[in-house]
Amino acid sequence: MMAFVGMGGLGKTTIAQEVFNDKEIENCFERRIWVSVSQTFTEEQIMRSILRNLGDASVGDDLGTLLRKIQQYLMGKRYLIVMDDVWDKNLSWWDKIHQGLPRGQGGSVIVTTRSESVAVKVQAREKTHRPELLSADNSWLLFCKVAFAANNGVCERSELEDVGKEIVTKCKGLPLTIKAVGGLLLCKDHVYHEWKRISEYFQDELRGNTSETDNVMSSLQLSYDELPSHLKSCFLTLSLYPEDCVLPKQQLVHGWIGEGFVMLRNGRSATESGEDCFSGLTNRCLVEVVDKTYSGTIVTCKIHDMVRDLVIDIAKNDSFSNSEGLNCRHIGISGNFEEKQVRVNHRLRGLVSTTKTGEVNKLNSELAKKFTDCKYLRVLDISKSIFDAPLSDILDEIASLKHLACLSMSNTHPLIQLPRSMEDLQNLQILDASYCQNLKQLQPCIVLFKKLLVLDMTNCGSLEYFPKGIGSLGNLEVLLGFKPSMSSNGCKLSEVRNLTNLRKLGLSLTRGDQIEEDELDSLVNLSKLMLLSINCYDSYGDNLITKIDALTPPHQLHELSLEFYPGKLSPSWLSPKRLPMLRYMSICS
Repeated sequence: MMAFVGMGGLGKTTIAQEVFNDKEIENCFERRIWVSVSQTFTEEQIMRSILRNLGDASVGDDLGTLLRKIQQYLMGKRYLIVMDDVWDKNLSWWDKIHQGLPRGQGGSVIVTTRSESVAVKVQAREKTHRPELLSADNSWLLFCKVAFAANNGVCERSELEDVGKEIVTKCKGLPLTIKAVGGLLLCKDHVYHEWKRISEYFQDELRGNTSETDNVMSSLQLSYDELPSHLKSCFLTLSLYPEDCVLPKQQLVHGWIGEGFVMLRNGRSATESGEDCFSGLTNRCLVEVVDKTYSGTIVTCKIHDMVRDLVIDIAKNDSFSNSEGLNCRHIGISGNFEEKQVRVNHRLRGLVSTTKTGEVNKLNSELAKKFTDCKYLRVLDISKSIFDAPLSDILDEIASLKHLACLSMSNTHPLIQLPRSMEDLQNLQILDASYCQNLKQLQPCIVLFKKLLVLDMTNCGSLEYFPKGIGSLGNLEVLLGFKPSMSSNGCKLSEVRNLTNLRKLGLSLTRGDQIEEDELDSLVNLSKLMLLSINCYDSYGDNLITKIDALTPPHQLHELSLEFYPGKLSPSWLSPKRLPMLRYMSICS
């Protein structure tokens, strides 16, 4: 047993992550398990979190079964478990779980906590590490790494160094405070008067504080106060998610676009501008990156619990959201959702699924039908949800949501077809039904959504083809999971020629018949296309290889992904001469 003890923002979790991800540690332990323990976690939730880390969904198991499974998975193995952010309000779960862990095979447990009493209760008093405040030199190094990130962490202007060190001194060695203020200054003009203004403003924020915790919150408040107005709205969305939740970047960006929070400027597309908003929050260290793809694209993120405390407080005062979900403009959908939260709420603008990784919402159909009573909804995200009736029936009145701009039904069940009355959703910009394996058909009406920016049907295994007319969606920037039709009944690959604003295209190709001879050049003039993904899962026939080899992707392509490609050799067009701007490539099966 070991404990890392210290106040919030001191870097306990960062140190634990360094240990957890160290190569030597990885080689030493056969099983490594990270569990984020929030203040409201129950014994059952902690056990299920451990099992999810071990690859077991544990659906329907009782507490006794959960503990036996954990024992079975870890028996005879060297394991490392990190329990992050443990509070002392209720530690009754600890004894049961700890006693159930296998002993004598080299198992280790690390606990991070703000409370000395937790270290005592988990019997780690003799092995307690207390991170110290950063020294003046290390504080300056961390500040430069953040504030001068665009210059590789080097400050080249003496007048900025003087005021920068003045600001760093006020941070008193607290890493989170230094990163928050450094991130703020990264996004400001690097001129003396602007930095001096921030220094004086920060001093005013600190005046009257009686603890280091107050100083951290003051730095975060300063960072929020200095946000542009559109980023303030984006930031408040983070208040909807539960503690220690890993947030999908795409869900955030799609919601921001749907709400109208994203500002279009400098010729940037809507999806690019949404990603710029996300970068604006990460650059200011208000959002932390969790996972990236092979190309460095951020997939998931999280927020520090002190950032969460701040955003919840601001969101409540602004009626953006609150913990009760009453009389506010946004609600997070989770397992404890109640009818009174949506009953004739004309203020409601966003309903967003906020389940944690590996969890699903189980929603009553009668309750879900109330969603369409919220006439001014702009964002309806019911992803990762299971219903007790077909979703097309539950959302039969969706036509009443005239303002709806973002509809996500990703990973929902049962979804066999989209709601019949969708044709009236003329303001729809985002439509996501990815990972709906039972979805068999798309209504022809989707070609009427002229404002559509994103159409995502990734991993819809039962979907046969897209309806004719997709090529008329001239504003489309992202088209994923596109299955060209082999017959004249559906959308052919040639229609893609008209989608000149496409930035991302994902093709699902299983047979050569999906591409006709006169369609081989359908991609060549997509001048804005940056990412092309070709998925050949469950393909058959040599003709497909020949057809893919004869395609002509645009020369400016930046990223290419080939999944389950059946050929023995890569396509002939995969060369520096044909794709001179290609920077990232993934070939996997």
